[in-house]
Amino acid sequence: MGRTRSSAGPLAAAYGLLVTYASLYPFEGWYWPPGLTLTGMLQLPWLPRTAVFDDYSNWLGYAPFGLLVFVASLRRGLSVAPATALGVCGPVLLSCLLEAAQHLVPGRVPSARDFALNACGALLGALVGWLLHALGALARWQRLRERWFEPDCAGALVLLLLWPFGLLFPAPLPLGLGGVFEAAQAAAAAVLRDAGWDELSSWLLARPGVREAVPTPLREASAIALGLLGPALLAVSVSRPGWRRLVLALGALPLAVGAMTLSTALNFGPAHAWAWQLPTAWPALLTGTLLSAVACLAPGRLGAALALAALAALVTLVAQAPSDPYYLASLQGWEQGRFVRFHGLAQWVGWLWPYAAMAWIVARLARRG
Repeated sequence: MGRTRSSAGPLAAAYGLLVTYASLYPFEGWYWPPGLTLTGMLQLPWLPRTAVFDDYSNWLGYAPFGLLVFVASLRRGLSVAPATALGVCGPVLLSCLLEAAQHLVPGRVPSARDFALNACGALLGALVGWLLHALGALARWQRLRERWFEPDCAGALVLLLLWPFGLLFPAPLPLGLGGVFEAAQAAAAAVLRDAGWDELSSWLLARPGVREAVPTPLREASAIALGLLGPALLAVSVSRPGWRRLVLALGALPLAVGAMTLSTALNFGPAHAWAWQLPTAWPALLTGTLLSAVACLAPGRLGAALALAALAALVTLVAQAPSDPYYLASLQGWEQGRFVRFHGLAQWVGWLWPYAAMAWIVARLARRG
């Protein structure tokens, strides 16, 4: 099959980065164990099962990876057999390197059992991809995508698929992605301190923040509405005109509510799944949905410009939002629970998603300008 534009390639690369982060988290305190050789790094012990959850996460975690590499290879013009081989061998090679690297990470134990489960997951994913191709499902998906979206939508589709994952990390406000200011300030201060500039580091940390003590209901509602409006406008800007845009605009609401509810349920239990709701949440969400529906009438270029403006306003308001008790309690739950590895993944996606979306929109507008 000839080359076709696909979001599978960027998604496979993003998934590989997420797997790497999860395998080597928390990225600190690395050391070379005494007596360890390069050959010894590849000698992985077979450890007994510690938890069923870990087994399933290792097995199922690599299945989407194998599927994405298979589809990406197919879209690049490879035949089925080489694509299947890459779908298995690519993730397996990465798993081998990551397991070997865990020798150097304090608190992480390399395991042949984990490697075997990862390999089985990659094989499962590649075989599922082969089956979908044989049944014609991948070709039907490609035709469906061409009916729904513009040709240069691969980057936007990757961002839209990552958006719900970013919402799983607790935010200062519902849908309030992009709150990276304080972390960036702390990281810059640490770099200055390590360089010996203690006074400059202390001065930076002592700078007054931009967060409000208590946000006004209008600012709170605006941030929530923009958190829904930005991704919805991004979807609208890359979709074909007509009723399909309306379906995507209206579909952002249940997706956002589902992601926020799942995040709360993971932290506090199903009985408190709706604890994320603020008094302004539903009016703001309905406002964002209405504005998204109206924006379906705008040309794609205008929709992209509106999405850019909405995301820029969102990160500004999120930077000013205080940390509420739900946010702080959620952070503690993520950092101490079994989801600690996914904590870092969702955190980075939530922090960087609006900026990545704005960069993609600017690049697209520049290409079309």
